[in-house]
Amino acid sequence: MGAWMSRVWFLMFPAKEYKIVVVGLDNAGKTTTLYKLHLGEAVTAAPTIGSNVEEVVFKNIRFEVWDLGGQESLRTSWATYYRGTHAVIVVIDSTDRARINIIKDELFRLLQHGDLEGAVVLVFANKQDLKDAMSPAEITDALSLHSIKNHDWHIQASCAITGEGLYDGLGWIAQKECRIANAGRASKQNRMEGGSSAEPSLLTDAGSRILAAMGYKTKKAPRSIHTI
Repeated sequence: MGAWMSRVWFLMFPAKEYKIVVVGLDNAGKTTTLYKLHLGEAVTAAPTIGSNVEEVVFKNIRFEVWDLGGQESLRTSWATYYRGTHAVIVVIDSTDRARINIIKDELFRLLQHGDLEGAVVLVFANKQDLKDAMSPAEITDALSLHSIKNHDWHIQASCAITGEGLYDGLGWIAQKECRIANAGRASKQNRMEGGSSAEPSLLTDAGSRILAAMGYKTKKAPRSIHTI
């Protein structure tokens, strides 16, 4: 069964590398998140000065993941990393209520950048293992995520130390990028063939059933939050 699933995943998600930028305030857990995904273990991380970049392989997909420093003096440099980005991961310290409006401002500033047009946005509500953590629903309201209209977004409860929720978040990005890639190929083929205006199917029936079994939605739906 495992080999069969891997084969089907390979057919659905051809080998490709996607660029992700990871942003957030200092002490949010960005670097811990990156290296938990990259190494499979928690590391003790010093504040990032500049950036860290690593390759993370998930199923058949390679992600080039850039972890950007979150100190106030470094946030103005985030935009220099945006070109070619497919997805933005925003890591939130769920216990940092005092600075939630600061990361909200940074989020909406980056969403206006032209180099991020079409990029999907994943919010990790990190440090959910702490008793005073805000829930994903609270963070959604505090960040006004429902007001985001031009980007697909998702909020995921996570704990970078244990890894809880991290691969669920990557799975959401993988699903979104697959749809975008398939839609682009279908649109190109439609233009070449002088096709109809009907919307093409983005996934095969078999692929849809597999994604559904994995807990992913395979039909286009209004943007919403999904918490785990």
